[in-house]
Amino acid sequence: MKKYALIGHPLGHSLSPQIHARLMELAGIEGSYEKLDIPPEELKNRFAELSELDGFNVTIPYKVDIIPYCGRQDMSAARFGSVNCVKNGAEKVGYNTDVFGFTRSIDMLGASLASHVLVIGCGGVGRMIAAEAAYSGGDVTVAVLPDFLIDAEKTISGIKSRMPRARMKTVEIKNSTLSAEDFGGNVPGYELLINASPVGMFPKTDAMPCTKDILGRCGSVFDVVYNPKETLLTKTAHELGKPAMTGMAMLVLQAAAAQEIWNGCKFEADDLKTLIADMENLI
Repeated sequence: MKKYALIGHPLGHSLSPQIHARLMELAGIEGSYEKLDIPPEELKNRFAELSELDGFNVTIPYKVDIIPYCGRQDMSAARFGSVNCVKNGAEKVGYNTDVFGFTRSIDMLGASLASHVLVIGCGGVGRMIAAEAAYSGGDVTVAVLPDFLIDAEKTISGIKSRMPRARMKTVEIKNSTLSAEDFGGNVPGYELLINASPVGMFPKTDAMPCTKDILGRCGSVFDVVYNPKETLLTKTAHELGKPAMTGMAMLVLQAAAAQEIWNGCKFEADDLKTLIADMENLI
């Protein structure tokens, strides 16, 4: 029987056990998936215990701290200096399946990163999303609040040092919500808008990261927030006739990528869509 786990601290409610149980059922794998809440001072002392697992996922605050445990990092992890999935065996290999979950979500949405992309927010997931959009050939605008402008510019500088032809720029959100004023009144069109900020997350569900007129200038919409199952951003996008998806797809698809890494299995698109919908209904 295979054994997997999610490590982090603190670990509150997580859908990962339910998601992985369903994925293993679909793949015909007999296995278990548990949550291991490990305080920071205990992490190194738990490496031997982690080695007994067939693989494990990593969440905050250990996506960087777990790197010394890995004998090697896959390109997906090395590119972002962040590991959220480890495969044990003769060699311990670290991966970043958040990247796979994100890019597959965009594919499922029917959108393309190789387009004009507006990313709102530049925290951990925002940096990954902005970088992946740039690496995919996108023309990327990163919109952030004043306190995060320096971080966003450092992120862009780092990406351009690796890919000098990257097309990236920043926009400062002068108030709490991105508006036409932040563009000097002339809002460009974007094929894809991505909310990588926590705006709209439960319990503050009555907020959007941008105004409706900004949304009207965009094509498809992806919101990393997955609680509630329909954010105000995706609801408004649907009302405007735009394709929109929340972050539940990313959560499920990154888990599917982990199972592919651990067990070499593949999943049918329809099965994954059903799983995404079922997980949304648990919220």
